[in-house]
Amino acid sequence: MKLLHIDSSILGDHSASRQLSQSVVKAWQAAEPSSVVTYRDLANDAISHFSSLTLAAGGTAAELRDAAQRHEAELSAATLEEFLAADAIVIAAPMYNFSVPSQLKAWIDRIAVAGKTFRYTENGPEGLAGGKKVVIVSTSGGLHVGLPTGVGHEDYLKVLFGFLGITDIEFVRAHGLGYGEEVRAKSMSDAQALISDTLFAAA
Repeated sequence: MKLLHIDSSILGDHSASRQLSQSVVKAWQAAEPSSVVTYRDLANDAISHFSSLTLAAGGTAAELRDAAQRHEAELSAATLEEFLAADAIVIAAPMYNFSVPSQLKAWIDRIAVAGKTFRYTENGPEGLAGGKKVVIVSTSGGLHVGLPTGVGHEDYLKVLFGFLGITDIEFVRAHGLGYGEEVRAKSMSDAQALISDTLFAAA
């Protein structure tokens, strides 16, 4: 089992999504001790945002003379390779301003690649990255699930991974974290219980 662990919060040790994503990975390793984990911290080792330079770096690094383009090509290739090689992905996705962090969006822009993870056919788009399991650790200060304010967060991620052919998606939620200490503590406790009692109960 190859497990890819993605963190994107800018809050470091104070991050709820980082705490919970680490718990998911630890539970996964306990359930499957042979798991090999690849970790990418998108806040502390940021991937640059999608730009004309990243498009120009679409060739292989060896074909490019410009150092910046070579770096972008190498980074894009490594990010995509990690994603394609993974059997499962744990993604910490806090809500920032009704959407995912821009750091996570930059990672998504590197893995959503025509001809690699999806393609267009006469019958419409086809995802090429099926067979993977994705666990999304969803955190937010408010309560947005099922509301218009949540469309750019969880709904976006469902659409994105579905477009890539991934349908085995589970959410670990800790929401309402800004509603006071009591609500925050219960939300975190419920999320931890889901991880330990439900998510890996069959493992």
